[in-house]
Amino acid sequence: MSAWKRAVIWGGLTALMFVVLGWAAEMRESRASEAAGSVEALPPPPFVSEVVKPAVIVLPKPVFIGTPKDVKTSNLEARNPGEKQTLLAPDNCVNLAKGKPVTASDEEPIIGDLKMITDGNKEGSDGNSVELGPGSQWVQIDLGQEAEVYGVVVWHYFSQKYRAYYDVAVRTADDADFINNVRTHFNNDHDNSSGLGIGKDKDYLELFEGRIIETKGVKTRYVRLYSNGNTSNEMNHYIEVEVWGRAVK
Repeated sequence: MSAWKRAVIWGGLTALMFVVLGWAAEMRESRASEAAGSVEALPPPPFVSEVVKPAVIVLPKPVFIGTPKDVKTSNLEARNPGEKQTLLAPDNCVNLAKGKPVTASDEEPIIGDLKMITDGNKEGSDGNSVELGPGSQWVQIDLGQEAEVYGVVVWHYFSQKYRAYYDVAVRTADDADFINNVRTHFNNDHDNSSGLGIGKDKDYLELFEGRIIETKGVKTRYVRLYSNGNTSNEMNHYIEVEVWGRAVK
């Protein structure tokens, strides 16, 4: 075989070798790209929601004084008295209202002092309730800073069997004047007699369990509660208000 033929053969083999090596490199890159694409296409890991559990709300002792009176309301809920209420909230939630300052539309209560509404004493004994004047009145709690609020628990007056309060509403806002981010979480003012708008919630009987109003983690600083007399008289009463939540991080 001549030198020229050998050169041609070796040149062809060399070219073929480069083609094969190029094809192999392309295959490796293609497989790597497919593998990377398959990783990116995988769905994100499932979202793990925060664990919540029933808040430990300490209840006062049941109290019953006097003769039962008829509940004069056509808007009473059908809930069975004594039916257990539960407030679900993150584990680190506490009663943010305890010891916090309270203001009210009636600055000089007829009975009691406004600070009693957040003093932690929710017993229904005589002298432990605050009485505001007749008509639509409100009390307001300043939490001191923005918080995630999951529920408000209110005890109006449960020493008399079969009593309900009219035009009960629970609202939250970012400012003390209730102008910014005002949100209504409960309203049983079914005829707008207090000017709160027509509410869809029902009147309810006052019991020693109080009433839980869920607020679902709303971020707020101020909590305001309204009422407009009750089925026994024209006055407005509060024994205790608790606000369950946690400071905003």
